[in-house]
Amino acid sequence: MRAVAAFTTLILGTMFAVPAVAADGTTPDFSGMWGRNAFNFEPLEGAPQPVVNLSRMRDGTSNIGQLVGDYRNPILKPEIADIVKQKGEISLSGHAYPDASNQCRPYNPPFTLAMQLGLQMLQGKNGITMIYNQDDQVRRIRLNASHPAKVTASPMGDSVGHYEGDTLVVDTVGIKPGPYALVDRYGSPVTDALHVLSATA
Repeated sequence: MRAVAAFTTLILGTMFAVPAVAADGTTPDFSGMWGRNAFNFEPLEGAPQPVVNLSRMRDGTSNIGQLVGDYRNPILKPEIADIVKQKGEISLSGHAYPDASNQCRPYNPPFTLAMQLGLQMLQGKNGITMIYNQDDQVRRIRLNASHPAKVTASPMGDSVGHYEGDTLVVDTVGIKPGPYALVDRYGSPVTDALHVLSATA
């Protein structure tokens, strides 16, 4: 199994897939189905730790039916920690706070990586299309391109990518803030300054 680490300014996530190598050996072949077996972001050694669920089952595992983000996590600015705490209080009251998934809206990165358990990558000469298995989400990445001078904000943002050896590096900017645009499943909001870098190897 190979790991795909999604790096953002706030949080980390990991996906796993069976590796494939291009026939000519020059461009890695990421086409095909990718999958993972858990929601949220996995911690990476030596990196800032993601927000985790404070709500626990009797056996100590995360209570996936009640999302109460750890608002004390030092990666959160105080104003964001307050929002995460408020969202947790909504969840503790037995209600779900709105997010892109439960409102049937487009998922933004990196929220997409916290929600999706599988995706298919369609690899072309000038771009890659990612088709996610949940809620028909689609993301397009232009290869060997630059962001436009003026990016029109959108839920998926503007993504450009390039290969560094056997690694696909994707840079995303222009993610549109809004009530359903979140960094993680615990309600950390997106701002217009969000810049997502991801690497797939």
